[in-house]
Amino acid sequence: MTIASQTNILDSALDARGILRLTLNDEKRRNALSEAMLNRLLEAIHAAGDDPEVRVVILASRGPAFCAGHDLKELTAARAEDDGGGAYFTKIMALCASVMQAIVACPKPVIAEVRGVATAAGCQLVATCDLAVAEDGARFGTPGVHIGLFCSTPMVALSRNVSHKHAMEMLLTGDMIAAPRAVEMGLVNKAVPEAELSATTEEMAAKIAGKSTMTLATGKSAFYRQAEMGLSEAYNYAAQVMVDNMLTHDAEEGIGAFIEKRHPQWQDK
Repeated sequence: MTIASQTNILDSALDARGILRLTLNDEKRRNALSEAMLNRLLEAIHAAGDDPEVRVVILASRGPAFCAGHDLKELTAARAEDDGGGAYFTKIMALCASVMQAIVACPKPVIAEVRGVATAAGCQLVATCDLAVAEDGARFGTPGVHIGLFCSTPMVALSRNVSHKHAMEMLLTGDMIAAPRAVEMGLVNKAVPEAELSATTEEMAAKIAGKSTMTLATGKSAFYRQAEMGLSEAYNYAAQVMVDNMLTHDAEEGIGAFIEKRHPQWQDK
C-alpha cells in the first residue's frame, strides 16, 4: 500500500512501514533550494514530525543533482531592490536555517539518499540529515570560494559532522570530493553502486522503522542536545534522559521481551 501526493517541486510518498520518501523534483534548477523549495521542505518536515504514521523520512532527489545549493539566479534578481537585495538575502538565509534546524528537531530520523552532486547548501542539507547514503558517483562540495562567497551557513552543518581540518579543506579549496572520500570523512554513512542506492537506503530505513518511535525521538533529541554541552553537563543530562526513558512503557516492554526471548510489542510511548 502506498499513499502518495504530487507537487511541482517536492514529491512525497508514505508506505505501509511508515517510511516517508520526500523527493526533490526540480530538475530544471538542479533541485536548488529556491524560496519555494525551502518553504515546501519546511512544511513537509514539520508535517512528518507531527504525523504518527511516519516513522522514518528519506530525503531523495530526481535528476543529475541531489541539490545544487541556493538558487543563485533567484538571489541575483533581488539585487535590483533598493537595498541591493539585503532584505531578501536575510530572508532566504533565515528560511534555510529554519529548514536545517527543523530536520535536526524533527523527532523522526531523516536519511539523505544522494544521487549526483550535493554542493553548497545542498551539501549542508546532506550534513544536516541524521544519516546519509550515497551512490558511488555522488560528489560533494562547498565551492562558494570560487565565486567570492564563502559557504558560511553550510559550514555550520559541515563542521558538526566532519573534523575541522576536513571541513576547512572543503571550505577553503572549494574542491569536490567523491562519495568514498565522503564516507572516510564521516559526511555520509555508506557509498554503494547506483543500482543499489534506493534498496540500501530503504533497508536502513526499515530497520529504524521497526523500533519504538518514542525511543528514537528520545535518542535523537538527546544526541543533538548533549553534543553542545561540556562533558560533565552532558553526562548529567544523558543520565536523566536514561532514567526518564527507563520509566516508559516501551523500555519496560523491550527489556522484558529481551529477557523472555520474544519480539517486543511497541506502543510508541
